[in-house]
Amino acid sequence: EVQLAESGGGSVQAGGSLRLSCAVSGYTSSGYSMGWFRQAPGKEREAVASINSIGNIIYTDSVSVKGRVTISRDNAKNTLYLQINSLKPEDTAMYYCAGRSEGRLGLSLTQSEYLYWGQGTQVTVSS
Repeated sequence: EVQLAESGGGSVQAGGSLRLSCAVSGYTSSGYSMGWFRQAPGKEREAVASINSIGNIIYTDSVSVKGRVTISRDNAKNTLYLQINSLKPEDTAMYYCAGRSEGRLGLSLTQSEYLYWGQGTQVTVSS
C-alpha cells in the first residue's frame, strides 16, 4: 500500500521560506511521477508542480507561485520536496503531495491523474 506523509509546514512571516517534505512508502520502484497541490481556504485545490522519476519537471503557469517554488525528489530517500521562497500571505494553504500509479512516468498537473494522496501540511503566512 502506497502511503504519503507530508511535513515541514508551519507559520511563517511574509518573505520567508519553507521546504515541505513528503515521505513516500509502498512503491516497489522509483518509476512513478509525483506532484504537489495546494488548497487555500475557500478555494479549490490547485496544482503547483510535478516531477517524474528522472527529474523532469513542470510547474503551474499560475502567476501567484511562478518563480518562487522548486520541486525535487530524492529517490534514494523516497522523499519528495517543495521549496517555497518569498512566501506571501496568499500562499496560505494546505499543501498536499500526490503520487501517480506505478509505471505512470508522465508529468501531470491534473488532480484526477493522481492515485495516492497525503493528508497535507498546513502553511500559514502572515503579513
